[in-house]
Amino acid sequence: MVPQQLFFEDDGIFPNNRLPALLYPKVLKLPNLFRPVAVKKLFENNNWKNTWQQGIYTYHHYHSTTHEVLGVCKGETLLLLGGENGITVLIQEGDVLVIPAGVAHINVGKENDVSCVGAYPDGRDYDMNFGKPGERPRTDHNIVSLPLPGTDPVFGVNDGLLQIWRSVGF
Repeated sequence: MVPQQLFFEDDGIFPNNRLPALLYPKVLKLPNLFRPVAVKKLFENNNWKNTWQQGIYTYHHYHSTTHEVLGVCKGETLLLLGGENGITVLIQEGDVLVIPAGVAHINVGKENDVSCVGAYPDGRDYDMNFGKPGERPRTDHNIVSLPLPGTDPVFGVNDGLLQIWRSVGF
């Protein structure tokens, strides 16, 4: 499966990233019971760890110390990616969204319209940034210093983001 690629430029408030966000529609094979457990196991088997389960925040934020994956276990919502003039995407049950470090995201619905499992490559710790004065240039430095993840959170070592992100010159 080839994910949809979403590109964002620095808008002066949010750094975004030259790496595209990746949307894998309906890629998760969710069981009837214990969906978050199944998604967490998939991500952890592909070395995306430090998992959490909840909705998605209803305010602009981004991470500069890690990339992030969201696996939608239940529901659907609209996310605005890339800042106020970014791209709105619908995410729904079974979808996976990989958000590169620096890419702003906000749930434009209600926080708990979706239930997601989130994770980070190699279990990296994440920071929270909100596009406020003083965050940059520290966050810019963090973003360009990040290594390429060793695996795709869904497909492991051979497919998905590794091929795509390498092709954009990482």
